Amino acid sequence: MARKLDDIMAALPAQRRARIEGRAMELATLKDLRKAAEQTQENLAAALGVGQDTISRLEKRSDMLLSTLRHYVESMGGRLELVAQFPNRPPVVIDHLGIEKSSSQIGSSRTSRARSARVAA
Repeated sequence: MARKLDDIMAALPAQRRARIEGRAMELATLKDLRKAAEQTQENLAAALGVGQDTISRLEKRSDMLLSTLRHYVESMGGRLELVAQFPNRPPVVIDHLGIEKSSSQIGSSRTSRARSARVAA
Protein backbone atom coordinates (compact mmCIF):
# COMPACT_ATOMS: atom_id res chain seq x y z
CA MET A 1 0.00 0.00 0.00
CA ALA A 2 1.36 3.45 -0.94
CA ARG A 3 2.14 5.87 1.87
CA LYS A 4 1.53 9.59 1.68
CA LEU A 5 4.47 11.96 2.09
CA ASP A 6 2.58 13.85 4.81
CA ASP A 7 2.25 10.61 6.81
CA ILE A 8 5.95 9.81 6.40
CA MET A 9 6.96 13.32 7.45
CA ALA A 10 4.63 13.24 10.47
CA ALA A 11 6.26 10.01 11.67
CA LEU A 12 9.76 11.56 11.67
CA PRO A 13 11.32 13.10 14.78
CA ALA A 14 10.75 16.88 14.96
CA GLN A 15 14.46 17.70 14.55
CA ARG A 16 14.79 15.60 11.39
CA ARG A 17 11.54 17.04 9.97
CA ALA A 18 12.87 20.58 10.57
CA ARG A 19 16.14 19.77 8.76
CA ILE A 20 14.24 18.34 5.78
CA GLU A 21 11.89 21.33 5.60
CA GLY A 22 14.84 23.73 5.86
CA ARG A 23 16.68 21.98 3.04
CA ALA A 24 13.54 22.02 0.91
CA MET A 25 13.36 25.80 1.33
CA GLU A 26 16.98 26.10 0.15
CA LEU A 27 16.01 24.36 -3.07
CA ALA A 28 13.08 26.65 -3.81
CA THR A 29 12.66 27.66 -7.42
CA LEU A 30 11.31 30.98 -8.67
CA LYS A 31 8.03 29.22 -9.35
CA ASP A 32 7.98 27.96 -5.75
CA LEU A 33 8.65 31.49 -4.47
CA ARG A 34 5.86 32.90 -6.63
CA LYS A 35 3.41 30.28 -5.43
CA ALA A 36 4.41 30.80 -1.79
CA ALA A 37 3.67 34.51 -2.29
CA GLU A 38 0.28 33.44 -3.68
CA GLN A 39 0.94 35.16 -7.01
CA THR A 40 0.00 33.98 -10.48
CA GLN A 41 2.23 34.44 -13.49
CA GLU A 42 -0.35 36.91 -14.79
CA ASN A 43 -0.25 39.02 -11.60
CA LEU A 44 3.53 39.05 -11.60
CA ALA A 45 3.67 39.90 -15.29
CA ALA A 46 1.36 42.87 -14.74
CA ALA A 47 3.52 44.09 -11.82
CA LEU A 48 6.66 43.86 -13.96
CA GLY A 49 5.05 45.26 -17.10
CA VAL A 50 5.75 42.16 -19.20
CA GLY A 51 3.69 39.35 -20.69
CA GLN A 52 2.81 36.14 -18.85
CA ASP A 53 4.96 34.18 -21.31
CA THR A 54 7.99 36.19 -20.18
CA ILE A 55 7.41 35.11 -16.56
CA SER A 56 7.07 31.50 -17.67
CA ARG A 57 10.39 31.65 -19.53
CA LEU A 58 12.07 33.47 -16.66
CA GLU A 59 11.03 30.78 -14.17
CA LYS A 60 12.64 28.11 -16.37
CA ARG A 61 15.99 29.88 -16.78
CA SER A 62 19.05 28.70 -14.92
CA ASP A 63 20.98 31.95 -15.47
CA MET A 64 19.85 35.58 -15.34
CA LEU A 65 20.97 39.07 -14.42
CA LEU A 66 20.84 39.92 -10.72
CA SER A 67 18.81 43.02 -11.54
CA THR A 68 16.19 40.82 -13.24
CA LEU A 69 16.04 38.52 -10.22
CA ARG A 70 15.83 41.54 -7.90
CA HIS A 71 12.87 42.97 -9.86
CA TYR A 72 11.15 39.56 -9.82
CA VAL A 73 11.52 39.21 -6.03
CA GLU A 74 10.62 42.84 -5.28
CA SER A 75 7.48 42.64 -7.41
CA MET A 76 6.25 39.97 -4.98
CA GLY A 77 7.00 42.21 -2.01
CA GLY A 78 10.32 40.57 -1.13
CA ARG A 79 13.89 41.80 -0.93
CA LEU A 80 16.84 40.09 -2.62
CA GLU A 81 20.09 39.76 -0.69
CA LEU A 82 23.32 38.41 -2.11
CA VAL A 83 25.53 36.77 0.52
CA ALA A 84 29.11 35.65 -0.07
CA GLN A 85 30.29 32.87 2.21
CA PHE A 86 33.96 32.06 2.79
CA PRO A 87 35.60 29.38 4.92
CA ASN A 88 36.56 30.57 8.42
CA ARG A 89 34.92 33.98 7.92
CA PRO A 90 31.47 35.33 8.63
CA PRO A 91 29.12 35.76 5.66
CA VAL A 92 29.32 39.06 3.77
CA VAL A 93 26.16 40.72 2.42
CA ILE A 94 26.95 42.37 -0.90
CA ASP A 95 25.07 45.65 -1.19
CA HIS A 96 24.23 47.70 -4.26
CA LEU A 97 24.95 44.96 -6.79
CA GLY A 98 22.44 45.05 -9.62
CA ILE A 99 21.04 48.39 -8.48
CA GLU A 100 21.24 51.14 -11.05
CA LYS A 101 22.89 54.37 -9.97
CA SER A 102 21.05 57.61 -10.54
CA SER A 103 22.72 60.19 -12.76
CA SER A 104 23.54 62.35 -9.69
CA GLN A 105 25.35 59.40 -8.05
CA ILE A 106 27.29 58.69 -11.23
CA GLY A 107 28.32 62.33 -11.53
CA SER A 108 29.41 62.54 -7.89
CA SER A 109 31.53 59.38 -8.16
CA ARG A 110 33.27 60.85 -11.23
CA THR A 111 33.94 64.05 -9.30
CA SER A 112 35.32 62.06 -6.36
CA ARG A 113 37.66 60.09 -8.65
CA ALA A 114 38.85 63.29 -10.31
CA ARG A 115 39.44 64.91 -6.91
CA SER A 116 41.34 61.81 -5.71
CA ALA A 117 43.51 61.87 -8.84
CA ARG A 118 44.40 65.56 -8.27
CA VAL A 119 45.28 64.94 -4.61
CA ALA A 120 47.50 61.97 -5.55
CA ALA A 121 49.38 64.04 -8.16
